[in-house]
Amino acid sequence: MTTATATEVQNNFGRFLKMVIEGQEVVIMKNGTEVARLISKDRTVSFLTDSLVGVLKNDTGMDEKAVRAERMKKYEGAD
Repeated sequence: MTTATATEVQNNFGRFLKMVIEGQEVVIMKNGTEVARLISKDRTVSFLTDSLVGVLKNDTGMDEKAVRAERMKKYEGAD
């Protein structure tokens, strides 16, 4: 993971875009605070899925398999 200021990204966008294309993640900082992340399109789905599973685990206290089983209950017999 690479960290850069918003100004660095603005002035060198091509370089940071190339890093993302090569699979790296770029964290963009503004006034010392993380404001954005650049990740490739391929990593977007897994990044969001991993984030959601983490949220569900923290909210329910269940592991991933239990969360999925609970979610699937509402679709049982929906034919």
